[in-house]
Amino acid sequence: MKLLYMGAALAAALLTFSGCSSNYLDVPPEGNMTPKDYYSDHPTEVVNAVYNKLLDWNESSFSWLGISSITSDDADKGSSPGDTGTDKNLLDNFTFGADALSFNDVWQGNYEGVARANQAMKVLGEVTINDTLKNRLEGETRFLRAYFYWNLVRTFGAVPLVDKVPDPTNPADVAMGNTRVTKDSIYAFIKTDLQFAINHLPKKSEYAAKDLGRATKGAAQTFLAKVNLYQKNWSEVLRLTNEVINSNEYALVSDYSTIWREIGENNSESIFEIQGRGQTPNKGVQGYVDVQSVRGQFGWGFNVPSQDLADTYEPGDLRKDATIIYPGETMWDGTVINSNTPNPMYNQKAYLSRTKETYDGNSWESSKNVRIFRYAEVLLMKAEAANEMGDPGTALAALNQVRERAGLPDYTDTNQDNLRMKIYHERRVELAFEGDRTFDLIRQGRAATVLAKEGFVAGKNELFPIPQRQIELSGGALTQNPGY
Repeated sequence: MKLLYMGAALAAALLTFSGCSSNYLDVPPEGNMTPKDYYSDHPTEVVNAVYNKLLDWNESSFSWLGISSITSDDADKGSSPGDTGTDKNLLDNFTFGADALSFNDVWQGNYEGVARANQAMKVLGEVTINDTLKNRLEGETRFLRAYFYWNLVRTFGAVPLVDKVPDPTNPADVAMGNTRVTKDSIYAFIKTDLQFAINHLPKKSEYAAKDLGRATKGAAQTFLAKVNLYQKNWSEVLRLTNEVINSNEYALVSDYSTIWREIGENNSESIFEIQGRGQTPNKGVQGYVDVQSVRGQFGWGFNVPSQDLADTYEPGDLRKDATIIYPGETMWDGTVINSNTPNPMYNQKAYLSRTKETYDGNSWESSKNVRIFRYAEVLLMKAEAANEMGDPGTALAALNQVRERAGLPDYTDTNQDNLRMKIYHERRVELAFEGDRTFDLIRQGRAATVLAKEGFVAGKNELFPIPQRQIELSGGALTQNPGY
């Protein structure tokens, strides 16, 4: 056995962490020894370290934006023509190979998250605390582990399944970190974790104020509904979305444009968000704002709206102005955008007000929350499932709630094919720049057609390449996806 051959899946799984502060956005100091019984007195802190991974550059920032958004027809690379963003130009036109840095970042970042979750599970199995709290903390941990694997399976398909803290001296554990299991196996693992979370997590309203932002029962139900959406398990999607709706924990906010402002964080529509903090010490998503902000004025100017996206909005759709920044525009906070910017549009959902929101001069780790699951998507998932099950009345009722909030008239066509395309359209304009468009097109079977102009190759680009660096670190044990 050669321990040299250890890719990110195993190397990350061997990571350990020590104490965290009482705030779950605080990162633990490295290199400190933790007293043996520390976590029995501070059990939440082992889970806080898992949440902290969501803030990292290689988890939720530049590379993930490149893979989940710049590859789509919603976004262009942006920035300046000569600024490639290392490989974002390649992602924009599907000319990337397995050596593109973004894929290695996303692989490594998510396996680091899996590692933290597995460490937390191990510690929770050893501490002495009451069963209700232990089950809740395990539910949070499993929710987060499911999220990391969700990113991996949608991006790469079959990946290694590391479900424990491995022993690096055990050949079987080393092989576990270097062996891809089927996509169906990863989905089954995600669903098991989420079902545990559903069974043991409190509702949003049952958490104390100090626990705002933690995973909830509704978040786990929404997440599991989305997993089933990708698998076309329509009856399960309908059941789970109905459970979320009937919980009366969530509701659409009246003004779509406020969702991405500080006043809209953790609002009635919010189901799960990555929590940023813009006060000293800053603990925000590293670079999330800067890489997408107006170039030459606030940031780098990557991941900009495409003309194709701008053209797809219906006349009168209030979501367009809330999603796109134009040069010369006066923003909601009175800031005037430069009129001579390198790009014709920018992503307004990533905008941070320097004057009307919490801002201490550090936009790199800002107060900006990243929205992961929203109630509007629950309604759209219900609409899609109901339509596929031959119930256009239920589908239209859910769909039109989203349209009415956008200032649009109700859709009335009950033809299943027409309604399906309308639901797809609503997902696009409602969820633009929220990390779903490319994956939506792939699961819908439309990527080869819709993204042909972007360079998408059928039979190849439905999956992204396994990072060449990880194949090398595994000593060739990891196999590559077709076409790369």
